[in-house]
Amino acid sequence: MDHYTRESFNSEVSVGFSINKARNVMVAEMDNALKGLDITSQQMGILLSLQRGTADTPFELSKLLGIDTGLMTRMLDKLEAKGLLQRSRNLEDRRVVNLMLTRKGIEVANQVPDVAPSVLNARLKRFTKEEFKEFGRLLKKFLED
Repeated sequence: MDHYTRESFNSEVSVGFSINKARNVMVAEMDNALKGLDITSQQMGILLSLQRGTADTPFELSKLLGIDTGLMTRMLDKLEAKGLLQRSRNLEDRRVVNLMLTRKGIEVANQVPDVAPSVLNARLKRFTKEEFKEFGRLLKKFLED
């Protein structure tokens, strides 16, 4: 089913525009809240993914977080310079780079749950529990291939 046609399409009220604007608002608010930890929201995603073991290579992180490999490399460079992670070559395949949080990286990642929920809750404060659940369901459906 087509929801848009050439005649009915208006970029300022399209779903894509709204999702992009919502993302930009969330990134700005989360980045502001994370300043005290000296990380950005994108860096938060990397640290938490490494902490939880959902990814441990740049390629896996790029795929999981939807970030191109060039930008991922630059973000990993910054995190490494801050002493939050370290890179090492895979012993079986030298082309693969493994990532590991440093002690400092673990400490920062452990502090994220003290910051991030308040940002999300502030943005979701007008949602009922049912609306929140439905919103999550609809976003998952939107992201399905």
